[in-house]
Amino acid sequence: MSEKRTPESTLAINTEIVLPNDTNTLGNLMGGKLLHWMDVIAAISAHRLCKRVCVTASVNNVTFPKPIKLGDIVTLKSKVSRSFSSSMEIFIDVFVEDRSTSDQIKVNEAIYTFVAVDQLGNPISVPAIEPVTEEEKARFEGALRRKQLSLILAGKMKPSDATELKALFES
Repeated sequence: MSEKRTPESTLAINTEIVLPNDTNTLGNLMGGKLLHWMDVIAAISAHRLCKRVCVTASVNNVTFPKPIKLGDIVTLKSKVSRSFSSSMEIFIDVFVEDRSTSDQIKVNEAIYTFVAVDQLGNPISVPAIEPVTEEEKARFEGALRRKQLSLILAGKMKPSDATELKALFES
């Protein structure tokens, strides 16, 4: 597939309200529930890129810097930041709506990796992504470094082969 697509064409947006069943005993959204919402929206972005079945390969980065409270309105936005041969990196930004102003306050982000597969579960190629905005370009540029770091940590790449990571330290 040589057709290039923009990250915007993979945009997925979901809005949820935090209900009592979604919270822990402190009244905060459970991390597992947020991870579930992120996995679903990332799968939609992955599908929008390649129009094929896509599976979660890894959750590369997720933090919980601010609690999300019972009753909060949560909006998740995901886009494919970069595609590789059969995999794609997907950024998910999480916002809570300010109840008095309706402003979106970013409270979380995550990076997932998905792989497109055929009907037998074998990896298949995915279209390339052409970043447009400055944020898309920055995320695109960092994706290869994040992928190399993941491969090193998983024992699938030698540090000496991580050209993008080495370039950070040699410049």
